[in-house]
Amino acid sequence: MKGHLRERSPGRWAIILDVGERDPKTGKKKRKWHSFSGGKREAQNECSRLISEITKGQYVEPTKQTVAQFLEEWLLFIKPSVAPKTHERYTEICRKGLTPLIGDVVLSKLRTDRIDAAFTTALTAPRVDHRKKKDGAPSKPLAPLSPRTVHHYRRVLVKALGQAVTWERLTRNPATATTPPKVERKKMLAYDVVQTASMLDALRPTRMFIPILLAVTCGLRRGEILALRWRHLDLGDNSRQMSIQESAEQTNDGVRYKEPKSGRARTVALSASTVAELKAHRARQAEEQLRLGIRPDADSFVVAQVDGQPLQPRSLTHEWVRVLGKTSLPRIRFHDLRHSHASHLLSAGVHPKIASERLGHSGIGITLDLYSHVMPGMQADAAEQVDVALQAAISSQRKAE
Repeated sequence: MKGHLRERSPGRWAIILDVGERDPKTGKKKRKWHSFSGGKREAQNECSRLISEITKGQYVEPTKQTVAQFLEEWLLFIKPSVAPKTHERYTEICRKGLTPLIGDVVLSKLRTDRIDAAFTTALTAPRVDHRKKKDGAPSKPLAPLSPRTVHHYRRVLVKALGQAVTWERLTRNPATATTPPKVERKKMLAYDVVQTASMLDALRPTRMFIPILLAVTCGLRRGEILALRWRHLDLGDNSRQMSIQESAEQTNDGVRYKEPKSGRARTVALSASTVAELKAHRARQAEEQLRLGIRPDADSFVVAQVDGQPLQPRSLTHEWVRVLGKTSLPRIRFHDLRHSHASHLLSAGVHPKIASERLGHSGIGITLDLYSHVMPGMQADAAEQVDVALQAAISSQRKAE
């Protein structure tokens, strides 16, 4: 296998590869032509790389398909195998994020350094806001993308180009060797028990009280709360528990119900006070719906609109922001109520394994990683308890002597 270079213009080269076969019509050797931009040494290295790929049988015939065209093909391919919400996120990242950055690059010519350069630009350069103000004036430039956003871009690109390798459009995945942006972990916000008690007292008169109660005393996720039906609850004096079997997810096509995040159902024990609140809520809800001519049953949603219709996840979030804004409490997300419950459990000395099962984590490692900030206090308490027991034993032994 031989190859040579031909300079077309300064910095632009033709890489000509003799593949060894002869055209049966002309008798001339078949050749493969590649265009390359860069220095002579770089062109020579590219020529050597192509020869190596052909020799090893790893050569992929270049096409004119761009990265943008490939991403659209990939999105169509994965649609039947991923959740609707996941596909929506991937579509937004591909069309609004990756395509503006590298969409015009020919797929077969996409290299790691080109991707790294695009991500560096996204992290450092102000973005153009194409929206215009009401007076018609152009908007101010937007801030560069955050490392977390670029991290998500990179993750999706690695996945997409992995499929290009499987389809033999690429010999290797150029995104895997890119430098991941450094993402700082978000500081987890949570209410302590005093703030939690204050919140429950302040928001008791609102329709948000029950979803708040389920989040902060049971650790339920937003989607799990909105998928909860009365048949999932056992409010008897001896059992007092509920089964988390579904989760509500909002997509562009509406709300769908799917398995919980961990992929399996779980049972969550209820405290006596939570059961009392749920019983009172069920009575109020039934009375409210009966006045509208609606007969509630076991399939009715625990958290619902006045007419019994399911509540949308986004609506719950908006209402949480609204009612919280009327209090003097620190502003946290609705999901942070779940974090608050986890912190309360661990601070009270509940074993992380029990907390993990209650929260529906797929493994105890996730619980320990997420709530490591609670652990130092637990370790200090444990050290004191061990020391008290040890000193008591030493004192007892000395008295015996």
